[in-house]
Amino acid sequence: MRTYVAKRLLLIVPTLLGVAAVVFLVMRVIPGDVALLILGGDDGGQIDPQQLANMRAQLGLDQPILVQFGTWLWGVLRFDFGTSLWTSRPVVEELLIRLPLSLELALLATMVSVLIAIPFGVLSAVRQDTWIDYVIRVVSIGGLAIPSFWVGILVILFLVLWFGWGPPLEYTPPWVDPWANFQQMVWPVVTVGYRYAAVTARMTRSTLLEVLRDDYIRTAWAKGLGERAVVIRHALKNSMLPVITLIGTEFAFLIGGLVVTETVFTLNGVGRFVVDAVAHRDYPVVQALVFLIAFSFVIVNLLVDLTYAWFDPRIRYR
Repeated sequence: MRTYVAKRLLLIVPTLLGVAAVVFLVMRVIPGDVALLILGGDDGGQIDPQQLANMRAQLGLDQPILVQFGTWLWGVLRFDFGTSLWTSRPVVEELLIRLPLSLELALLATMVSVLIAIPFGVLSAVRQDTWIDYVIRVVSIGGLAIPSFWVGILVILFLVLWFGWGPPLEYTPPWVDPWANFQQMVWPVVTVGYRYAAVTARMTRSTLLEVLRDDYIRTAWAKGLGERAVVIRHALKNSMLPVITLIGTEFAFLIGGLVVTETVFTLNGVGRFVVDAVAHRDYPVVQALVFLIAFSFVIVNLLVDLTYAWFDPRIRYR
């Protein structure tokens, strides 16, 4: 196990290096110039060429691409992702303002979806083709079919029309004011968690139905074991591997993929930060955020693989 973990941790380095190189090149291939945007235009028609050259030199954009990439990598090794070209503030400082919100939203949405989806998925599989199964399937398919931003808009309209509630404009951490934080995060969590729970419930139902048809499950029924023992102790644990993969992947995606939900509920999270940075051609910010998201996926995938061994003793890592 230790050897496997060490190998996976070493593989993180070339993975992140490849992601950083691709993003670095792509950001410089797309049309637009951050120096022109800062000076007040994107066409360069009324910008003094000398002033533009000075701005590019100030931002370090006049250097060769390899030099820029090497400078950025050296900064990453020192946990210094540079300075935002648009706000002139350290990227780490900007990120620390927004990351707690996105992490809290992703964690809460994951917890809510798992607590709801797995019991309902099990109930739907055990009561297959009954009215309970049909209701759960309709609700879960609705969660898959309806976009999260549309659910968020409906929630806001309902709350505004009936209760006069509007989304707060400033994020309040839970350690500062738990009640204010709850009021701000509860509806985004419900909106994101609904779709998340729908996907997880469908996966739980499908995998559990496959396991319930296996020979050893029929043997357990024939031995006279109760429904709880057969479903929970034998079937559910052996059907959880695909569900764990889905939960881990969705959680990593939520860290940087909540831009629409964050926009609807006016949350200043990582997702909106990515879009704003791309629109402003803010290279250091985009590189840092993609680096963070890639790192999240790598770590989550490692944790998911290690969790496999706990759910299935037949899995051994070397």
